[in-house]
Amino acid sequence: MSTVTTGKDTRTTDTLDFVAPKADELAALLVGHSRPPRPGALSASMTFGWRAMLKIKHVPEQLFDVTAFPIMMVLMYTYLFGGALAGSVSSYIQFLLPGILVMSVVMITMYTGVSVNTDIEKGVFDRFRTLPIWRPAPMVGYLLGDVVRYLIASAVMLTVGMIIGYRAAGGAVGMLLGVVLLLVFSFSFSWIWTMFGLLLRSEKSVMGVSMMVIFPLTFLSNVFVDPKTMPGWLQAFVNNNPVTHLATAVRELMAGNWPAADIAWTLGWSAVLVGVFGAVTMRLYNRK
Repeated sequence: MSTVTTGKDTRTTDTLDFVAPKADELAALLVGHSRPPRPGALSASMTFGWRAMLKIKHVPEQLFDVTAFPIMMVLMYTYLFGGALAGSVSSYIQFLLPGILVMSVVMITMYTGVSVNTDIEKGVFDRFRTLPIWRPAPMVGYLLGDVVRYLIASAVMLTVGMIIGYRAAGGAVGMLLGVVLLLVFSFSFSWIWTMFGLLLRSEKSVMGVSMMVIFPLTFLSNVFVDPKTMPGWLQAFVNNNPVTHLATAVRELMAGNWPAADIAWTLGWSAVLVGVFGAVTMRLYNRK
């Protein structure tokens, strides 16, 4: 027994058998039931993906780059180069649309790095790191949310292309396979921008560096013309460019063919991008 005197009051307390409850037991007592299980990797990633979609809901202007931008790209390049390169718009659109689809979606991926950098500057990731979740979940969630944006851009561009005369010999199945391959590559390619989003100190820096990387890859490819018309030294780069392999694979799939070599190259590049830049991204994220 122990006696505690406070002012005029004297209280007697029994401290012999007192044992402080553990954190889990205390939490259970406070909420009235056991602590919920820790979310799995897929569940946590999907939650952060839904967060990315909610950001679009509250700021719908973010959809301009996957609606207005793709429409502008299709119409501008088709009518600008169609007559000069193929003799007519209807002829050129058959070659151009799969390539410009690849180019537009790949270029849109750079905004992932801007979003990551913005959240870091606001201190959002400091709170994410305190959560008992799978560590890569916030990053994977960003990319899953952006896959929906890429799908919207693909649907918009294919619709506009068919309105102005594009016809896929491979039908709906060929177009679906081409879009799926494009989404897989774009998801993998986006890890480059998450790395830049963590590495660079401002969103303007992320945009500037992203442009320096993405413009040579997309324009020095077979998106607009056949590489056979290019100088030999340039053909060597273009023919080994991952965007060229992707554009060829998407073009052939939509034409009803099965370009096994280009599909394999595209999937191989995708695996390398995730393996290298995904690992660097998570290292930077854990040390940020």
